[in-house]
Amino acid sequence: MASLNVGNLGEYLREQRRQAQLSLRQLAEAAGVSNPYLSQIERGLRKPSADILQQLAKALRISAETLYVQAGILDERDRDEVETRAVILADPSVNERQKQVLLQIYESFRKENAAEAAAVAEAEAEAILGAGPGAETAADDVDAETRNTN
Repeated sequence: MASLNVGNLGEYLREQRRQAQLSLRQLAEAAGVSNPYLSQIERGLRKPSADILQQLAKALRISAETLYVQAGILDERDRDEVETRAVILADPSVNERQKQVLLQIYESFRKENAAEAAAVAEAEAEAILGAGPGAETAADDVDAETRNTN
């Protein structure tokens, strides 16, 4: 697990709180944490647990994964997917039902593309290894040609 990058997390939380037009006290109350504790997180003095990050995300109406990435808990490789989801969830011009539909479509495209990539990789592997059972390999071809010329 990566170490927590608390300073960036605090700045990010503060920005999300301001975008949500919440005071420090309002967010603390909504997330079920103390006002001083939230202040310390925002100033980079405290390392919140994953549970606290989840409570904060719920209160801010953003994905917990977004906060996990900011805190260094979630692997950087997942950042693009997390950011895409966060943007969809944060868009105020789209209602909750529409957000869920968009996320379902997004996930179905990701699965479809992963399946296609796996099929292409499998086809490439088969082409390298031969056309299938009973097919001669390149080494067999060379051996056959060598026997025929002798």
